[in-house]
Amino acid sequence: MMNYLWAGLIVAALGFALWSDLNDLLADRYANGRALPATLELPPGEDPSNRRRHGTLRLDPRIVARHFHRPTPAGTAPLNFPVELSIAQTELELKTTADPLPPPLDQIRAFHDDANRTLRARVRFPDVSVQPMPPVAGEFPVLLEFAPVRFVKLKAITAAAFEFSKTAVTIALGFIGVFALWMGLMKIAEASGLVAIFVLLVQPFLRFLFPGVPRGHPAMGLIALNLSANMLGLGNAATPMGIKAMEELQTLNPDKDTATDAMVMLLAMNTAGVQLLPSATLVAVMGFSSMAVFVPILIVTGVSLVVAIVAARLLGRLPAYRRTSTHGAGSGGEAA
Repeated sequence: MMNYLWAGLIVAALGFALWSDLNDLLADRYANGRALPATLELPPGEDPSNRRRHGTLRLDPRIVARHFHRPTPAGTAPLNFPVELSIAQTELELKTTADPLPPPLDQIRAFHDDANRTLRARVRFPDVSVQPMPPVAGEFPVLLEFAPVRFVKLKAITAAAFEFSKTAVTIALGFIGVFALWMGLMKIAEASGLVAIFVLLVQPFLRFLFPGVPRGHPAMGLIALNLSANMLGLGNAATPMGIKAMEELQTLNPDKDTATDAMVMLLAMNTAGVQLLPSATLVAVMGFSSMAVFVPILIVTGVSLVVAIVAARLLGRLPAYRRTSTHGAGSGGEAA
């Protein structure tokens, strides 16, 4: 079910991003294919024959707003940015690392530069006599042509998906050692009999919560192991035990398409299980400082466990749930 939910969320996000990007294209929000008027100032002192020169780009904020179909800003002071000009083949390229840039120039820069550092544009002079590089210093009207910007949000979602996938793999590799240690300790506890002792201690408590499970049934031992692993913060070790416990409870279920009360109770307790020790994931992230949150974790998970148990028992008594109850072995005589 979770896979379907995640797939639905991804499809919805992609649909929203596509809809938003199409609106941007229809509104010509990035002025693709249209040149932005500006003024280029080249100071004296540089050799005009150089293929690389420095200067200042001056933008009128009102022209920028009209060009990109945006609200006219309150301020009318010119925007000045240091730029570098270079001749690439027969074309003049301008680039600037100024920060911040007015929108949407900042978005154009982020779209074409993954490091979000440099804004590039092709420069054209209305006066063809100064092509490709002005032979003298001074101020020159120019037209800036930026590379097209399309499907910004779709690109952002795709980049985020790859980035978080890489992060997930990095975190998973870092957790291998911690999980191996904790699961090894769990194996030692099982081999030494500590787990069996724990199962005997919690049997009376489990008999009260799972009255429909027969005495001596394998499901009861697996439930105890699952809950003990959760209490010790071994989520990865608890998962296979919980799945196996559900499989054993299913053998007691007369209606294979409806969850029994025991199944519902086990799921509720797993979702809000109390933790006597910080989880292995938390230890991997915080190290020994994770013990500083031991008491808050114990209080919160303890309260959530009580709420989950009470909610499962009370909801199971409602007529709407009792109508779908299996009332068979493993159901505890209450609705699921």
